[in-house]
Amino acid sequence: MAKLTKAQQQDQQEAREALLEILKPGATVYTSCSHVARSGMSRTIELCVPVVGGCGMDMGFAVVYDLGLSLWPAGTPAPHGTRNGEPDSNGGYALKHSWL
Repeated sequence: MAKLTKAQQQDQQEAREALLEILKPGATVYTSCSHVARSGMSRTIELCVPVVGGCGMDMGFAVVYDLGLSLWPAGTPAPHGTRNGEPDSNGGYALKHSWL
C-alpha cells in the first residue's frame, strides 16, 4: 500500500470523524454493486446509509441542501447559478439533486 501524504492523512481522518458521527454500532449500511468487470475480477460497490427521516417535505433535497451548506457554509466563491432571478452563491443550493 502506498504511503499517504499529510494532506491525504488529514482527509482520511476528517472522513473518519464524519462517518463516526452518522454510523453507530448496529447501523445498517446498504450496498449496491454498480459495475462488474467482464473478467469478474473487480467491482464497483456503492454504500448508502440512511441518515435523515422526515415527513411532509422532499427529504432527498433536504439532505443534498444540508451537504452543500456543510461544504460551503459561507457560500461558493463564485455564483453557481441563479435563484429568484439573482446570481446565487448560497452553499445549500450549490449541488443539484435528483432521485434515482
